[in-house]
Amino acid sequence: MKPTETGDSEYFHRVVDCQWACPAHTDIPEYIRLIAQGRFTDAYMVNRESNIFPGILGRVCDRPCEPACRRGRVDEKPVAICRLKRVAADHKEDIRSRLPTIPEKKNGKRIALIGAGCASLAVCNDLMPLGYECTIFERLDVPGGLMRYNIPAFRLPAEVLDEEIGYIVDMGVDLRLNSPVDSMKALLAEGYDAVFVGSGAPKGKELNLPGREEGDANIHIGIEWLESVAFGHTKEIGRKVLIIGVGNTAMDCCRTSLRVGANDVKVMARKPRQFFKASDWELEDAEEEQVEIMINHSPKEFVVENGQLKGMRFEVMEYDIEDGHITDSRVVEETFIEADDVILAIGQETAFPWIERDIGIEFNEWDEPVVDRETYQSTLPGVFFGGDAAFGPENIIWAVEHGHQAAISIHNYVHDKPVTERLPRTVKLSTRKMGIHEWSYSNDFEPAARRQMEHVPLTERFRQIDTEVELGFTSEQTACEVERCLNCDIQTVFFDKLCIECDACIDICPTQCLTITPGADDEDNLRQKLTAPADNTEQPIFISEQLEQTGRLMVKDENVCLHCGLCAERCPTAAWDMQKSFVDIPYARDHDVMPCRQQKTG
Repeated sequence: MKPTETGDSEYFHRVVDCQWACPAHTDIPEYIRLIAQGRFTDAYMVNRESNIFPGILGRVCDRPCEPACRRGRVDEKPVAICRLKRVAADHKEDIRSRLPTIPEKKNGKRIALIGAGCASLAVCNDLMPLGYECTIFERLDVPGGLMRYNIPAFRLPAEVLDEEIGYIVDMGVDLRLNSPVDSMKALLAEGYDAVFVGSGAPKGKELNLPGREEGDANIHIGIEWLESVAFGHTKEIGRKVLIIGVGNTAMDCCRTSLRVGANDVKVMARKPRQFFKASDWELEDAEEEQVEIMINHSPKEFVVENGQLKGMRFEVMEYDIEDGHITDSRVVEETFIEADDVILAIGQETAFPWIERDIGIEFNEWDEPVVDRETYQSTLPGVFFGGDAAFGPENIIWAVEHGHQAAISIHNYVHDKPVTERLPRTVKLSTRKMGIHEWSYSNDFEPAARRQMEHVPLTERFRQIDTEVELGFTSEQTACEVERCLNCDIQTVFFDKLCIECDACIDICPTQCLTITPGADDEDNLRQKLTAPADNTEQPIFISEQLEQTGRLMVKDENVCLHCGLCAERCPTAAWDMQKSFVDIPYARDHDVMPCRQQKTG
């Protein structure tokens, strides 16, 4: 077996599973430690470096980091990463003096951006400090895109949106509201150096069943209905409401229905719960508000009598499931369910009627633009896509990362450099040692369970449609939750030349993640030779060079390491050290042809 190439930045990055899983690669353990120290503004700025919307994402992120959290492997639930992000946002001081300096003299490059959503704002955030002139064309009278009109105010207050969008717009972005783009050809003729399309996926999917046209007045498209409620155009709905679909938009629709007059809301799902697209916490919040979720109901028809919607008829399904996959299905009966209104939340699609098909932008068989997943450039050089407009509906944090990468491509393109040119990620390591048995981080294992966030009581949360339901962590909850983080970015760095094979580190390791063993023919065999077999093959194991005393190998199962530092404390020769890994993520500023101003740090 060859030793692990720790000089490769990916190895140490992948040990920090939460940061690896985050599309924007936010340094999660670092900002949690800053929160633990009461340094909320610093924690916010660490967040903002990569995700740009800490307050927004601290409330509505889809949390891809949490399933990856190593705490979930040694405890019942992961660290409440998303909720801690909100703590930093809610308790920060004024950050405007720490935002990038915008040069008075521009670089002469003009960028047009279509849609004032998260992807376009991320592009502006990265390009404005480099002297670009960015113009956003937005069809509505407020910026924010889906963050504004698809996510209800009881989950994401308008003031949080306004604040974080304002940080970017106030950089000098030319934001043109009530300005839909009707022709890409005409926009290109205005002479912009590049165009970014961040118009989202604004078209809700239809359900063309018998009775659809007859019951049109009481059958609504989910995202259009949410937008209508958000802007005050719709203020009421029938008493009995059916929601078709079981994604996060469906959860927003059912909870919003309760706030505009419904008192009997059912979410109708075609498949069993394990196949739902909605996040677990979204489902839990809906059920707490007495929304009934009915599984295995496949829509068959809308029942309309004398022009009035009466309800829907469903086929009740039965499924055969093997290894987590549906292998067969059958209809076991039919049932009718009453409804005054039906809301369709079965998905979203991109829509580009304003892009002419003869200008060089190719579209695939689903009428989606052909976009390179690395550069975000379309088949027409100089036109880039990001967010839902690029690859269909995803989530805010993915759209932000699209914006970062598109900004690099745009910056390269306008300076006649290959759009594929990307600086590599790098990792810097620095020891956390303060004394023989002291570390500059809290390394005790906290056995406490995940804290539960308090909510506004059910008796109060429906009085106003914009009453935020989640109250945020208390100071006591925060103090406990931050200690649950295992500090996975504090790497256990091994120096094989110093090891005397005394086994002290192996004796003291609380999870038996260390083994000194002869080599093996392949990694599968080596994994089984460890003190505790390393069965999670998705997590790389550490393999040292041959040790000088016996030629054996030091092997570490990164999967279950607590990063407690006991191995380094016990080692008599300092062969182990605890070192913080800083992953350097390149942005557009790092690809600048001229030195540019960096973000202020204090």
